Amino acid sequence: MEEEKFIYCLEAVSDVDENIQTAVQTSLEELAMQFGIASIHKTCDTIEGFEESLGALVYDDHHFKDYEIIYLVMPGQHNSICLHDYFYSLEEIAELFEGKLKGKIIHFANLKILDLTSEEAQFFLDVTGAKAISGYGLALPAKVKSTALDKVFFSLYQEEEDVIEVVELMHQKWYTACKALDFRLYYTA
Repeated sequence: MEEEKFIYCLEAVSDVDENIQTAVQTSLEELAMQFGIASIHKTCDTIEGFEESLGALVYDDHHFKDYEIIYLVMPGQHNSICLHDYFYSLEEIAELFEGKLKGKIIHFANLKILDLTSEEAQFFLDVTGAKAISGYGLALPAKVKSTALDKVFFSLYQEEEDVIEVVELMHQKWYTACKALDFRLYYTA
């Protein structure tokens, strides 16, 4: 029997003390109901909260190996994320988690454009040990979210181990959505 692949979601919010159900939480609940894919959802509003949340997963969670997808829902630009009006480069994040994300897929929602050069992507993958980094080349208005296509990606990856095959299936079945959001995948060969 194939092992389940869980999702660890870290979402940027303006204030972690506000206990509000986000659209991402709702989407993850739907994913659990429709496809039986379990997830953990955490929020952060600072780089310290980001580091603490991912650190708790990496260092404290005995089931860390089961979380193959780390889903980051946070604004940003090409090679950075934005938390509390500060930008942090993916290089800085890679160095924070040097060698700690072995075999993981880091997936960004379309709040952040993922537009990396091959060198930037390779640096992130080499330093963290991640299997792949994925996301979208277009950040669209707030009302157009990638959650539907994110759910497709997660559910297909649950069934198929080869991430390249998953992306090919996505483009075959959901070509228009993949093209409209400019789905991207950077991976280690």
